[in-house]
Amino acid sequence: MPDEPVEPDPPSGDVRRGTGPLRLSPDTVRRLEAAAGAFASAIVGRMDAQLPWYAALPPAERSWVGLVAQAGFTDFVRWLTVSSPDVPAGAAVFGTAPRELMGSVTLQQTVELVRTAITVVEEGLDAVLGGAGPGEQVRAREALLRYSREVAFAAAAVYARAAESRGAWDARLEALVVDAVLRGDGEETIASRASALGWALDAPTAVVIGAAGAAGDHPQAAGGVVPRVRETARAAGGEALVGVQGDRLVVVLSGVADLRATAEQLAATEFGPGPVVVGPTVASVPVAARSARAAMAGVVAARAWPRAPRPVDADDLLPERALSGDATARRALVDRAYVPLAAAGGALLETLAAYLESGGSLEACARSLFVHANTVRYRLRRVGEVCGWTPTEPRERFVLQVALALGRLAQAGPQGGREGSREGA
Repeated sequence: MPDEPVEPDPPSGDVRRGTGPLRLSPDTVRRLEAAAGAFASAIVGRMDAQLPWYAALPPAERSWVGLVAQAGFTDFVRWLTVSSPDVPAGAAVFGTAPRELMGSVTLQQTVELVRTAITVVEEGLDAVLGGAGPGEQVRAREALLRYSREVAFAAAAVYARAAESRGAWDARLEALVVDAVLRGDGEETIASRASALGWALDAPTAVVIGAAGAAGDHPQAAGGVVPRVRETARAAGGEALVGVQGDRLVVVLSGVADLRATAEQLAATEFGPGPVVVGPTVASVPVAARSARAAMAGVVAARAWPRAPRPVDADDLLPERALSGDATARRALVDRAYVPLAAAGGALLETLAAYLESGGSLEACARSLFVHANTVRYRLRRVGEVCGWTPTEPRERFVLQVALALGRLAQAGPQGGREGSREGA
């Protein structure tokens, strides 16, 4: 009797029992259900032998991963037997394990787990379905192939949601760290929050503050200022915490190889118009508030120096900061300029005062002190060696003039006005 013509399968259909041309027989499904325990044990054994990361997991987490593998095969059988499941294929697999397991098992490791499980089941199908006929085995293999695709999509969805949640949490925590740095919270508070972000705490750190860029450039948007600043910092060998607070952009740079070059690049590409101030480098992230205070004071005072470089170091704005009421800058000028010059002796303070009062004229200064001009030159050179600011440079002369005035005020006693006048005479 000639064979009956076989009609080709329609282009689409469901491999599950009773719902399409590739349906599996009830006997095949029962065989798969009976072999569930053997498959689960074989999958765990294969993972233990071939996946080093699985063997290194703590016992509790190994147990959870084993349950995930067992749930995968159980869900496969459910997918075959339920014609219209409410739960999509693969969803129950990852609902078995606690959410914390995703912190120990990466997406790549999950892919290896799924690949291993599918391989073990595929290799064991022939033994389980030995008497079911070749057509039934082919349909079972195609069912497994389609199911594995659904499991892969489910794994991607689970980790994508976790990544989105983690990203949103990290963004909030990063904003809290930047805010803590600006407010000058305690070192322990800053350290604990930065540690939660995975930051190395002991790297040299500096804070850069300036105007934010275009208002439409959302800080968390793809290609926005935050990811660009982070990319720039990583290219320089460090990391960056970034905060956009209204019209102000705050960048905490840590561990970069060349702080000045990185700040110049950010000033040119990421900050908006106006001054960009770089706070002094501190030893670690927990004490970054010191750098932030200086940078914030520098932003306020920078308007008094319209021709300041961009970016400008906060320490280069010490006289402007002192004039705007920054007590830290006042103390710094006194400690770095007035006190060393007074301790050095050799009439350095007297010569500096006369030089400033003479408008920067060597000859006029020499006449007022009854000394040779070369003596004045020598003393002014000594001033630069002692304190680091050279009186013959216009900008540094202004710094020394403010430092001299602040030093006189700091040293003045009950008769402060008359003592200061005699010193400068």
